[in-house]
Amino acid sequence: MVNETEIRETLVEYSREAVQRGLSGGTAGNMSMRFGDRMLITPSGIAPDIMRPDQIAEVDFDGRFDGDWKPSSEWALHAKLYKTRPEAQAIVHAHPDYCVAISCMRQALPSFHYMVAAYGGNEVPCSPYRLFGSVDLADAVTQTMGERYTACLIANHGMIAIGDTLRKAFTRTEGLETLARQYYLARTMGEISLLDDTEMEEVHGAYKSYRYGEASRSAR
Repeated sequence: MVNETEIRETLVEYSREAVQRGLSGGTAGNMSMRFGDRMLITPSGIAPDIMRPDQIAEVDFDGRFDGDWKPSSEWALHAKLYKTRPEAQAIVHAHPDYCVAISCMRQALPSFHYMVAAYGGNEVPCSPYRLFGSVDLADAVTQTMGERYTACLIANHGMIAIGDTLRKAFTRTEGLETLARQYYLARTMGEISLLDDTEMEEVHGAYKSYRYGEASRSAR
């Protein structure tokens, strides 16, 4: 079982990695990991390059926190997802360029590529616009993701992804930004031919058969 020190160090590590990979910049974006019936979340207003593990905030799902460091302004968004998605052990909220650009269209990322299915459905939905840091935003995102989707765009804002580990949530974030960039490029070239529901159902079936996303095991 991962201990508190390891969680804090991991959150700092991945926060810095997000900036290095262009998934967020400055103090934008936030990450958290479930910690019993609470969560550990990146602090408000501290850039990842100077963030320390002791600055990670321990927060109740009602917003009460311990220590001197104020949690991210999006703590309610994380808390609501932990309460409604018990399988979620980690959350990444980021502002990568292409996800942000598509979110400003207030449209879902459609089935232009089979890997859209990796996020739970035949599209990656976009939640309605709500004020950042608000309970309304937390409610809107939670309702949009429901019990099915592992990520969504957030209108005029960014994106969010959950995972059973922080690595998984981070990988989903990076993968969604790749899909968003590819969708943007495809749209600049002309009309896009989308996969239909039957074709996407085949993809979902193949993912289940191949247990897509799980580490391969040696036959020996």
